Amino acid sequence: MGRAFEYRKATKLKRWGHMARTFTKLGKEIAIAVKAGGPEPENNPRLRAIIATCKRENMPKDNIQRAIKNAMGKDQSDYKEVPYEGYGPHGIAVFVDTLTDNTTRTVADVRSVFNKFNGNLGTQGSLSFLFDHKAQFTFKKNDAIDMDELILELIDYNVEDEYDEDYDEDKEETTITMYGDPKSYAQIQKALEEKGFEVAGEFTYIPNDLKDVDAEQRATIEKMIDKLEEFDDVQTVYTNMKPDEE
Repeated sequence: MGRAFEYRKATKLKRWGHMARTFTKLGKEIAIAVKAGGPEPENNPRLRAIIATCKRENMPKDNIQRAIKNAMGKDQSDYKEVPYEGYGPHGIAVFVDTLTDNTTRTVADVRSVFNKFNGNLGTQGSLSFLFDHKAQFTFKKNDAIDMDELILELIDYNVEDEYDEDYDEDKEETTITMYGDPKSYAQIQKALEEKGFEVAGEFTYIPNDLKDVDAEQRATIEKMIDKLEEFDDVQTVYTNMKPDEE
């Protein structure tokens, strides 16, 4: 279990910490998937993967169906995926993933937080050397399937040989998270589904070099992240701050 697991484990609970906000963010992802590939999950792999994520995050079935129905409406907003990146306090790199129907509003909101915390909002792509863009897939472990053999079968899609195992004591089940080339997202998802897995898939950014901070610096950066995540347009905030070991 490498840096991906260390970073993901530390940010997992924080990312989905507020249920109402989580459902709003997932609803936007459903809207984009429906617009791109239609409302039928069996014919829309991206929608299928998002629904699996919704289930994992305990989003009620009625909420999922309502989001799909709303996405088909003529008045539904046309969301775009727009990243913003720059440096926050203490030289920490901050990558902000957004889904927005108004980029003017979103960039103003994001910039206001960077300014408040004496940060610097940069140009798109300015932090690409600090983060690895990955396709991330999560599914329940099947003891009948050898993971090393599975990864070997997927080697042509640049699936990493390291994967995460996460045991949930409440559900009494183990989930697997693996990472691969974003360009091979559809092929990896299809291969996993053909093995019988219900796959929750998404794209993520993993810092390739984590930076140490002290407790006071960490508190300031976490306040900045919290402020950014208050905006409905913000889906996820990534940083290269080393996770707290406590």
